[in-house]
Amino acid sequence: MSDRGKLLRRHSWMVAASAAIFGLLLDQASKWWILVEVMDPPRLIPMSSFFNLTLGFNRGVSFGLLAADSPFTPWLLSGLALVVMLGFGVWLARNPGRRHGLAAGLIGGGALGNVVDRLRQGAVTDFLDFHWAGYHWPAFNIADTLIFLGAALLLLGGRRPAVINSHGAAAMPADAVSAALPGLNGTVALKPEREQG
Repeated sequence: MSDRGKLLRRHSWMVAASAAIFGLLLDQASKWWILVEVMDPPRLIPMSSFFNLTLGFNRGVSFGLLAADSPFTPWLLSGLALVVMLGFGVWLARNPGRRHGLAAGLIGGGALGNVVDRLRQGAVTDFLDFHWAGYHWPAFNIADTLIFLGAALLLLGGRRPAVINSHGAAAMPADAVSAALPGLNGTVALKPEREQG
C-alpha cells in the first residue's frame, strides 16, 4: 500500500473514532439530562405543535421490533449491534475515505449509545416525540438520529463528482484509473461522445 493509501486509511479511522466518541458522549449526556433533570417526574412536555419531549424505554430495536421480556434480549441485541459495528469496521478498512469514516463513526457511536443503555438498564431510553395531525412517529433518541445520519450519508454520498480537466472533458482521478487499469499513471481524460469515433 502506498504512503497516500496508508494516510487515507489512518485519516478514515481517526474521523470514524472521533465521530463515534463524540456521538456516544452526546447520546449518553442527552439521556442523562432527560432521565435526571427533565423527566423527574416522567411526563409529556410539549415543545411545539409537532414536537414533544417524553420518556419511553424500548426493549427491542427500531419501532419496538424484537421486543421481549427475556433477560437475554438486551445481550442478544447488544451482541448483534457489535457484530454490525465490526462489519462496518471491515468495510471501512476496505473503503477508506473521510465520508466513509464519518458515516461509520456516526453509526458506530449511535449503536454504542444504545448498547450502553441496553446493558445498563435492559432497554433504550427514547425521548424525542414528533407528531402531526394526531399521528406520532415512534419516540427515538440521539443515538437513533446518529445512525440515521450515518446511513443517509452513505446512501446520498454514493457517487463522487466528476473531475473536469483543463480541456473541459470529464476525467477519472488517477487512483481510480490505477485500480481499473494497472500500469497507467496520471489522469485519463474521457472524450465526450460526439468526439469519439
